[in-house]
Amino acid sequence: MQLLNPFLETLEETLARFDDEKLLLAFLLLDHLEHALDAEQGLGLRRRGPRGLSQALQRIQPDLVHAMRVPFEGMLAAAADPAAPLLLSVWGNDFTLHAPAAPGMRRLTRRTLARADGLHCDCRRDVRLAGNWGLRPGAPVEVIPGNGGVRSEIFYSAAGAEDGRLQAPASAEELRGPRPPGWDRIPAAAPVIVNPRGFRGYVRNDTFFRAIPRVLQSRPEACFVCPAMAGEPVARRWAARLGIEERVVLLPGLSPEQMGALFRRSQLSVSPSEHDGTPNTLLEAMACGSFPLAGDLESIREWIEPGVNGLLFDPGNPQSLAEGILRALADRPRRTAAARFNQRLIAERGTYEMGMAKAEQLYERLVRSRAEAAML
Repeated sequence: MQLLNPFLETLEETLARFDDEKLLLAFLLLDHLEHALDAEQGLGLRRRGPRGLSQALQRIQPDLVHAMRVPFEGMLAAAADPAAPLLLSVWGNDFTLHAPAAPGMRRLTRRTLARADGLHCDCRRDVRLAGNWGLRPGAPVEVIPGNGGVRSEIFYSAAGAEDGRLQAPASAEELRGPRPPGWDRIPAAAPVIVNPRGFRGYVRNDTFFRAIPRVLQSRPEACFVCPAMAGEPVARRWAARLGIEERVVLLPGLSPEQMGALFRRSQLSVSPSEHDGTPNTLLEAMACGSFPLAGDLESIREWIEPGVNGLLFDPGNPQSLAEGILRALADRPRRTAAARFNQRLIAERGTYEMGMAKAEQLYERLVRSRAEAAML
């Protein structure tokens, strides 16, 4: 199965394949495809919108178009009305945050879901919501983590590698290469709480930072580590204003391998989100044995049973988060049991190999259904 994927290949490689191979799939990620087509083909997607995309797809003639979000890739693809089946991917807040934001967004979301031939989402909640927004009954649907699933060669629990489900490499590797700036500030023996979410409009980092002084009153040795926040002036101001700079480490963006090492070093991982599907970092932290605390959302409850394999909190309430952190830090047996539980859970439902097999089956089903319809 050949893929046209403008964000995994160089522009030159992608355009060369237009003429050299029959392309079965075209992924649509708006920023990358717009840049490529504007620069090389003069189709001007920003200026000409659906008509420019329609012309591009007529030239490529894929057997399937996969739009990677509802706003705005899916909306653009639906308006272009490709001859090929249209598969939509739903990101965690497409239906809960963006769709109801304005009358125009509601209208475009309904139009996009009505045009879709199939759906990929990362939580069962969004299957239900997609039907509410107009996805036709019986349309092919798969629930797969947004990044395809957990790569067990990167995200594994060193303490539980003998479990045999998520196998670690032959020898557990420490962090390779130069350490990211700030990494050496993580104390060797302190409990580590990591917030891997970075700055997003739907992530309540204000709640996270305001919870820290409450935790430090009881656990002054705790260290709070925040990847992808090193260059954030808001994060620095919050830490200074709250007097917690000595216990907060703001790291730059990390590679997957570095994130795996950080999750294995941490006791807890926090996701203070108020809109979400299934965060990739939640599953990766669980695979590495880091005890998860997350905002109490319907989608998160598909993975976390409170008190069993993680804890949930009110993402708008710093005291709720602080109490959860202190409860988890004080209960090492619960954390150990949760780590074993989560390794099994990821192995059963969340591996990359499993996700890619399901994705390929979904592609084949959509392509086959269109071919069968053309023969009628």
